[in-house]
Amino acid sequence: MKIDFVSDVSCPWCAIGLTSLESALAELEGEIAVDLHFQPFELNPDMAPEGEDINEHLTRKYRTGADQNAANRETIRQRGEQVGFNFNMGERTRIYNTFDAHRLLHWAGLQPDTTLQLALKKGLLAAYFTQGCNPSDHEVLVDVAGQAGLDPEAAREVLASGEYADEVREAEQYWQAQGIRAVPSVVVNHRHLLEGGQPPEVYLQVLRQIAAESGAD
Repeated sequence: MKIDFVSDVSCPWCAIGLTSLESALAELEGEIAVDLHFQPFELNPDMAPEGEDINEHLTRKYRTGADQNAANRETIRQRGEQVGFNFNMGERTRIYNTFDAHRLLHWAGLQPDTTLQLALKKGLLAAYFTQGCNPSDHEVLVDVAGQAGLDPEAAREVLASGEYADEVREAEQYWQAQGIRAVPSVVVNHRHLLEGGQPPEVYLQVLRQIAAESGAD
C-alpha cells in the first residue's frame, strides 16, 4: 500500500495528522505493508524569507481576531495532546517560508534508507511547533537533518546549491493538478483521499477497508 502524505511543515493539522497516521500504522504493522512518502505543499509560497508575525498573518489571511486566533490555538494544542504531539504555542510567534525544507525532504526521500524522510519530517514539525525554530533557516535545517540521521554536510550542500528546486515545484504542481487544495491530504494507492488531521481510528478503519478492497480486486 502506497501512502502519499501531502503536507507543509508549517501546518499544525499536518503534525496532528501525521502523529495519528503513525499510531494507526503501528497497529497495522505485520498486517499491511506501507510505503510512505511525503509530498510538498506550501501554505504560503509567497512568504518572505524573514517570515511574518503569526497573529498578523492569521488575521490578514483568515480575517480572524485575537480571541478567535487564541481559541483556535488552544483547540490545536488539545488535539495535539490527544494524539501525542506537543504544541508549544508560546514559542511559535512567526510563520516562515518552507520551500527549502521541502527541498531537503525531497533529498531525504531519495536516500536508500526509507525511514530517513519520515524522521526528517517529524523533526521539522517538532522544530517549528514545539521548539519555535525557523524552518527556513539553513542552520536549523542542517541541525534537524543531522538529528534525523542524515549527513549534515550533505544537507548543507543541498541547501546551498538550490538543488531539487525544480523537482519540488513540479511535485507541488502535480498534486495541485490532482485537486489537492488543503493539507494534510493523505492519498492511498493514488486513488483514495483522506483530508484533515484525522484521529488514529479513522486512518485505521480506512486503511483496513482499502486493503480489504484491494485484496478482493
